[in-house]
Amino acid sequence: MSDAPDNLRDGRYAVVRLLGEGGQGATFEAVDKKEGQPVAVKRFRVRGAKSWKEVELAEREARVLASLSHPGLPRYVEHFEEGGELFLVTQKIEGESLAAMQKRGATLSEADVLRFLHDASAILDYLHGRAPPVVHRDIKPSNVLRRPDGSFALIDFGAVRDKMKPEGGSTVVGTFGFMAPEQFQGRAMPASDVYAIGATAVSMLTGRQPEDLPHKGLAIDVEAALGRSARPALVATLVAMLEPDPDKRAGRLAPLLQKLGEAPSKKADPHATKSEAKAERKADKQERRAERRAERWERRQERWEERQERWAREYESHPGSDMIPGPIAGLIQFGLMFAQLAVFVGVRVVAPFVLQILSLFFGKALREAAANVSEAGRKAHDALERAKGVIRRRAEALGHEDARIEVQDGKDPNASKRVRVDVRDTTDAPDDERLAEEEAAEAEREGRQRKRR
Repeated sequence: MSDAPDNLRDGRYAVVRLLGEGGQGATFEAVDKKEGQPVAVKRFRVRGAKSWKEVELAEREARVLASLSHPGLPRYVEHFEEGGELFLVTQKIEGESLAAMQKRGATLSEADVLRFLHDASAILDYLHGRAPPVVHRDIKPSNVLRRPDGSFALIDFGAVRDKMKPEGGSTVVGTFGFMAPEQFQGRAMPASDVYAIGATAVSMLTGRQPEDLPHKGLAIDVEAALGRSARPALVATLVAMLEPDPDKRAGRLAPLLQKLGEAPSKKADPHATKSEAKAERKADKQERRAERRAERWERRQERWEERQERWAREYESHPGSDMIPGPIAGLIQFGLMFAQLAVFVGVRVVAPFVLQILSLFFGKALREAAANVSEAGRKAHDALERAKGVIRRRAEALGHEDARIEVQDGKDPNASKRVRVDVRDTTDAPDDERLAEEEAAEAEREGRQRKRR
């Protein structure tokens, strides 16, 4: 533990010992002096990352854990950057990993495995029931903890995936032997976690790694691995979980446990205290509210931009209509100037600045959001500027319309022939000339008709 930090976050976290190391970093046990509780601190060295994908996975783990709340998962505390390294702090779940049990030669009884499947069913239903589904992608004995009371918890979301891509193309992440076949094609899905739970269960029953077990084709031969003493119903359950074809594999554990006669209890989990259940409901409620607010803001922004563009097109396509009196035009101009100022300050300055600051902690998604908000502000500002120009032209057009007069031709005693004098802006000269020509032609036609009479 020579390179382990002694204290983090200005002394809030006092590091006690190294819990484990992996390809992406190290995990330490520490004491949260502020809360007086033990925590797990996962460190990721950005400078040592082989690719940006590893950094993205670390940011994704923090983002996903921050949105989760379940008694079978570690509770998120915070994440931060310090000394060029990323740190993720979560609740430390007391217990022993299944990998540590295997290392000392221990296995699980059928009753223990049924308890494991029961707890895993509740955890996977929670993760896979979210929108979009959260796929762990790396369930294995080292990422499963057995608590002192015999219950199980799932840890280490370093390979988590929270955006489904039906077409495939995802990075291959996982551990050989516990990975479902489709994960080798980058097609991780909820059923992939079901496979990993099944492989972990068989491994803990036999004390052997999945690749060392007997196989039939691509499938683990569960019956041969467990022997004839295993309950046929349990064997059938594990076979359904370890089906190589994801389309034929069981997608959930609950229906299998019902057939096994071990349906998950509808009673509250003993670890889910009333306060935890209340906190979970509150967190879900806040998350849904935030999502709705974001969707409403995006729709409102889109409608505003579309309305501005439509107004600008209508005004520009009717340059000689919709004239506005000067006083009203002045009020509108003032309102548009105020709107421009509000858009500039709120949308082009403040919002992008805040999002850029938050992106330091929550990743590039917020940096992209800052750029999009700034671009939307620019478009709104330009649309308002065009609208101001249109209002100005309408006011000028009305003023010129009022200045237009008609004078009687002195040579026409019957006043049948009039000449229009127009004092419009010279920018309307082509329209004025055309109008004068049309009126002259009309007067000439009337003169010819009078001569015929």
